[in-house]
Amino acid sequence: MKTRLAGVTAALVAGAVVSFVAPVAVATPAAPAPTADGCYSWSQPLSEGASGDDVRNLQIRVAGYPGDGGQLTIDGVYGPATRDAVVRFQQAYGLSADGVAGESTFAKIYELQDDDCSPVNFDYSEINNCNSDWSGGKVSADEAKANALVTMWKLQAMRHAMGDAPIQVNGGFRSVSCNDSVGGAPNSRHLYGDAADLGAGSQGFCALAQQARHHGFGEILGPGYPGHDDHVHVAGGADTWSAPDCGI
Repeated sequence: MKTRLAGVTAALVAGAVVSFVAPVAVATPAAPAPTADGCYSWSQPLSEGASGDDVRNLQIRVAGYPGDGGQLTIDGVYGPATRDAVVRFQQAYGLSADGVAGESTFAKIYELQDDDCSPVNFDYSEINNCNSDWSGGKVSADEAKANALVTMWKLQAMRHAMGDAPIQVNGGFRSVSCNDSVGGAPNSRHLYGDAADLGAGSQGFCALAQQARHHGFGEILGPGYPGHDDHVHVAGGADTWSAPDCGI
């Protein structure tokens, strides 16, 4: 009896072994690595109605696309003006122009910026040849540098619109002492960090002055304006355009 039971048990065990199917491990696809950039990264699309630091950083980079004669407010609110600026940025680079800042828009921004957040064709050092720590102006050092960053992104937009030909920057931020030494106006926009003086380069002064009207510069002074026959001054601030020799 023991022998028979042992045989039956052996057969059952053998059958169990034959019929057993090991579970197959299913590989789970790895989650895509989050988009990363040395300066600033966006983790999700942005569209009208969004707000916060992601929007503010986007606004800085599309500040050069406010529309003719406009200036984009850097306030962290994705309103109609920001949407329109994003559309113009997308059109400028041949992207789908839907006004939503998504993967392709951010990829283009990453391509256009260096790890210090400045646009690839402009550098903090060329827009500050006065006081390297950004102090001594009419605003804090942090604000002066932040204003200069917006100015550089406006210049990047202007450069692209002019066929990506280099734009010569001869100066930007000034401390009060630097401004006094060059005879600058007591309330010059250079003291706020949001101004740049441009050389003629290959484009010529009038082409620069005329193009600047489309890229968020409220102050444009050039040939025909006293003291500006040898450069074009562009800045934020109130709307003051005067380059009589260029028809402005």
